[in-house]
Amino acid sequence: MIRVESDASETWDSRTAWPELAAEAVPAAVAASCHGGLIESGLCVEISVKFTDDNEVRALNAGYRGKDSPTNVLSFPMFEAELLDSLVMADGGEVLLGDIVLAEGVCAREAEEKGIAVRDHAAHLVVHGTLHLLGYDHEQGEAEADRMEGVEREALAALGIADPYPAEAGS
Repeated sequence: MIRVESDASETWDSRTAWPELAAEAVPAAVAASCHGGLIESGLCVEISVKFTDDNEVRALNAGYRGKDSPTNVLSFPMFEAELLDSLVMADGGEVLLGDIVLAEGVCAREAEEKGIAVRDHAAHLVVHGTLHLLGYDHEQGEAEADRMEGVEREALAALGIADPYPAEAGS
């Protein structure tokens, strides 16, 4: 079972139900991943998603990654990804997989640059952050980045969101 705890600061558009978006995007990411068995396991796997402002994300990025700028999404794993396969067989209990934090201003700017809805881009970032909690890491080479993008595409398609990585013209 997957449980998603979420909240959104007042900087995020109040017309969108951000906690509900997170509650849909996280399980879609888990289902598309190599750890999809966690959904049906007897274990309660919790992920926290916070929709906040650029200043808070900037402070977190500086404190944890040494980068004094806001970024679109940060993930803070609280469980070793190598141990996730062993959790599928659990018949009870709870584990906090980790936290995901999104920056409103960065997300909105990126969505505008891409010509897509902020809601869709935020869903993509929640999926992306969830995959980081599950051990995916696009910074470990092109093959791993391609693998992660494939899982993202599958999760977003399940949510009815277009491919965020369209093939380049002429490829």
